[in-house]
Amino acid sequence: MNNSSHVFSGNPLDRGHRERRDEKWLLEIAGSPSSKFLLFYGSQVALSQDQKKSLLWTNPEVMDDFNIQTTPIFLGLMNKQAHFVIDAEKSNIPTKLLCSKFNSTFEEIRPAAEKVSKEEASIIAQAHSQLIWHQNTIYCSSCGSSTSMRQGGQMRLCDNCNMEHFPRTNPVMIVLVSNGDYCLLGQSHGRLANMNMYSALAGFIDQGESIEEAVAREVLEEAGIRVSEIKYHSSQPWPLPHSLMIGCHALADTTDIHKDEEEMIDVQWFHRNEILLALNNSSKLLSIPGPTAIAHHLIKSWALRQ
Repeated sequence: MNNSSHVFSGNPLDRGHRERRDEKWLLEIAGSPSSKFLLFYGSQVALSQDQKKSLLWTNPEVMDDFNIQTTPIFLGLMNKQAHFVIDAEKSNIPTKLLCSKFNSTFEEIRPAAEKVSKEEASIIAQAHSQLIWHQNTIYCSSCGSSTSMRQGGQMRLCDNCNMEHFPRTNPVMIVLVSNGDYCLLGQSHGRLANMNMYSALAGFIDQGESIEEAVAREVLEEAGIRVSEIKYHSSQPWPLPHSLMIGCHALADTTDIHKDEEEMIDVQWFHRNEILLALNNSSKLLSIPGPTAIAHHLIKSWALRQ
C-alpha cells in the first residue's frame, strides 16, 4: 500500500526549508494579504460550513481582528502562498464568535480528517503536531530557561544556553501477526476499554532498537508470542500527538498467548472469516479500527490476501 493512501499522509505543502531560514522574510510574509491562516482551538480545527467540508483558511487580519498574540507557525508554501497555523484558544476568544465571523465550525482533528480531503487531513496532522510540540517546549530541557520560536516554528532556541530544540516524532511499530488463517489482535487498556474493538499490537520503538527488534519485543511482551519473517507494510503520520506509525506483518513462531495483564485487556487469535465479517461491520465477536487508522489496512490486507 502506498503511504500517501493513508489518512494524514500526502501533505501538498512545500515546507519551505530554505525560506524559513530568513526571519525577516517570515515576518513580512506573515503580514501579506496573500498569506493563509488556519485556525485551531486547542485540539479542534476550523472547517467551513459548506456542503463539502474543507479547512477554513483566513488571512493575517484575523490576528488584529481578534487580538491574537501568539506567533503564527509557518507550515509551508503552496501556489506561492504562505500557509500558517495559529491556536486561538490561547487568546481566550469564544468559539461562537469565531464561528459566526467565518461561518465555520470547530471539530476534533480525528473526525475532521474523515470529512476533508486527504491532502487537507495531512495538513491537519502537521499543524496539530507542531502546535502540541511548541506547547510542550516552552522551556529548555537542558537548563530550564524559556525558549523562543525560530525558523517559522521548525526550531526553538533557548534564551539562556542557546540549545536548539527541533520538533520530535515518536516512532511506533504496529504489527499484524498471523498464523495460517488466524491473526492476532489485542484489546488494550485505555481508549479500547469497555469496547468490543480489537486492533493490531503496537508499541513505541526504544532507543538503539531496530523496527524488527521492536516488533519482536512488543509482541512477546504484550502477548507472549514469538515472531519471525517481519515485513514492512507502510507508515502513517499520527498527530495524536506526534507519532509515526510503522506498519508491519509478521508470522507467529509460537501460538500460546500469555498476555501482559497490566497493559492488555485481552489478546486473541481470530479466524480470517471472522475478520472479513468485522471488515463489513457484521461480526458479533469484535469490531476493528476504521479506515482512518493504519491498523485497519494491515488487517484488511491480510484478510484479503493482498
